[in-house]
Amino acid sequence: MATCRIKFTLRCPSSDSQRFGSTCRLPNPSSPLLLNLTPASSSNPKKVSCSSARRRSFGTVRAHMATEEKPVSEDRMLVFVPPHPLIKHWVSVLRNEQTPCPIFRNAMAELGRLLIYEASRDWLPTVTGEIQSPLGVASVEFVDPREPISVVPILRAGLALVEHASSILPATRTYHLGIARNEETLQPTVYLNKLPDKFPEGSRVFLVDPMLATGGTIVAAVNLLKDHGVDNKQIKVISAVAAPPALQKLSEKFPGLHVYTGIIDPIVNEKGFIIPGLGDAGDRSFGT
Repeated sequence: MATCRIKFTLRCPSSDSQRFGSTCRLPNPSSPLLLNLTPASSSNPKKVSCSSARRRSFGTVRAHMATEEKPVSEDRMLVFVPPHPLIKHWVSVLRNEQTPCPIFRNAMAELGRLLIYEASRDWLPTVTGEIQSPLGVASVEFVDPREPISVVPILRAGLALVEHASSILPATRTYHLGIARNEETLQPTVYLNKLPDKFPEGSRVFLVDPMLATGGTIVAAVNLLKDHGVDNKQIKVISAVAAPPALQKLSEKFPGLHVYTGIIDPIVNEKGFIIPGLGDAGDRSFGT
């Protein structure tokens, strides 16, 4: 596992610039956290360094928040860490080792609802028209039910994160992917594939995986979507926690992809777990 060096560029007012990741208050909730991921020369896989002109140290991470506005290339992978306090709250509930299984699963579902809400901003197909209200004619805009959004949870833990998706999206289709990770090699194996033979042209797909750690599982899932007719820019990845190795791989392989995550943690250990992370999301969601 190679170490990676990450340069974070956040478009934040200087007075609000605080610390690493999602604690920065963005003026626009949909403003991206831009990642410039390049391999580092160090062989230590447990540390991540973030270089900049002005630095603040937080354990093994150094981060910088740039205030200048820069154009965002459509060919770059973008990572969004929405700064909503409820997102921070549910991530905190998930981190707590004392959180019991039912509350953990509910927290995962609530976090998924908020992340999908943020990810669907300016992305859903709509139709406009006029309707008769009780007091007059009103111009209206609806999400177009003729173009349902596809939701693809990666089993098992993805089921918990996507549990409330139907309460956010008026029209959805859910396709399940089962991908298991070998605990020794950390390589993914697909054991269930319920994707359609080919997604309709222009489909929009939410790919849901709570933990983006080493990147093997999510890369395999995106490749499967592409094999079934979905382009990078038609996919939005939803995760509870992400780490640099996974983001590195996604950035290299899938330009134009968008990732929405509750928080970015700096470390992946030798067993492929995110540190501090929140443990095994599947085990904690389902109590098995």
